[in-house]
Amino acid sequence: MANFIEVTQIHSVIGHPEKTRRIIKGLGLGGIGGVRLHKDNNCIRGMVNKVKHLIRYRLIAE
Repeated sequence: MANFIEVTQIHSVIGHPEKTRRIIKGLGLGGIGGVRLHKDNNCIRGMVNKVKHLIRYRLIAE
């Protein structure tokens, strides 16, 4: 049984530090409305936690 996290970008990275921009890029997001599905692990959770003010996420259990 694998768990996933669906990540959607809801705010722009304009005016944010380069570190934040790199995290968004690392999550595979490139613009507002972009959606990616990632396996749930500590690395992805840490990235999501750093940019939670720019994204919306939900846990998906399969």
